[in-house]
Amino acid sequence: MGALVGGNLWVEGLFARAMYLSLYKMHQVALHGGWKTALGSASRLLTRRTEPHVKLH
Repeated sequence: MGALVGGNLWVEGLFARAMYLSLYKMHQVALHGGWKTALGSASRLLTRRTEPHVKLH
């Protein structure tokens, strides 16, 4: 669709991903509360940086 109107499909993909993540976070806040969602997001950021990307076993 982006090629039809001269847009960039990559930008549309990033926008769609950002909207999906936003919706998912709002869902988590509704279920667990803001504090637990914030702590979970922070721990996920730390874990993603410290754990290897590939399984070694």
